[in-house]
Amino acid sequence: MNILHISCSPRGRASESHRLSQEIIDYLLRNTPDATVVERRLGEDALMRIDEDYALSQQSSADASTAGTAATSEVLIKELEQSDCLVIATPMHNYTVPAALKLWIDHVARVRRTFDVGPTGKVGLLRDRPVFVAVSSGGRFSGESPRQPDFLTPYLKAILGMIGLRNVSIISVEGVASGSAAVARARAQARLKLQDHFARNGGARDEPSHSTGQWPG
Repeated sequence: MNILHISCSPRGRASESHRLSQEIIDYLLRNTPDATVVERRLGEDALMRIDEDYALSQQSSADASTAGTAATSEVLIKELEQSDCLVIATPMHNYTVPAALKLWIDHVARVRRTFDVGPTGKVGLLRDRPVFVAVSSGGRFSGESPRQPDFLTPYLKAILGMIGLRNVSIISVEGVASGSAAVARARAQARLKLQDHFARNGGARDEPSHSTGQWPG
């Protein structure tokens, strides 16, 4: 089993989204201890924006050039193709995905490569696999009385579905800008959601013990 871990926060390993994503990976490793984890840290190693040749190729019948950002696109798509499970750690920036994650999406959502266009619209070309999205946000965007809009989760579900990834589970840590007590509550709620998800889907029923996945404090 190959797990592709996409981490998007500029805060890196100190971010709430990364910590939550590591919890998810710990559960996956409990079920499949010999799994391989491939790390792609977008928050630390930013991708280049799409270049002109790549953009023009998306509007013609020819495939993308093998140079420039098309070459990066191919590397990222192959990472995705070779994975059996995708874990995305992302903050919510201005109600939606951060720029680093949007650049990754622009590289992997590629016509004639990860999706095609037919009489009824766009059709995903990738094999479906489990996708876990660990989201952190300063405010609350779900549940009762959300305090801000959410354009992140519907967009991710739509764009991942467009390339064939429809088995998407989203776990969030919300309200982290409201102080340490709010962060502790959000972490506890996320942990309960994870326990419930993996229990219902035949996964581990107790808390992960992997040292890098423990919630601090």
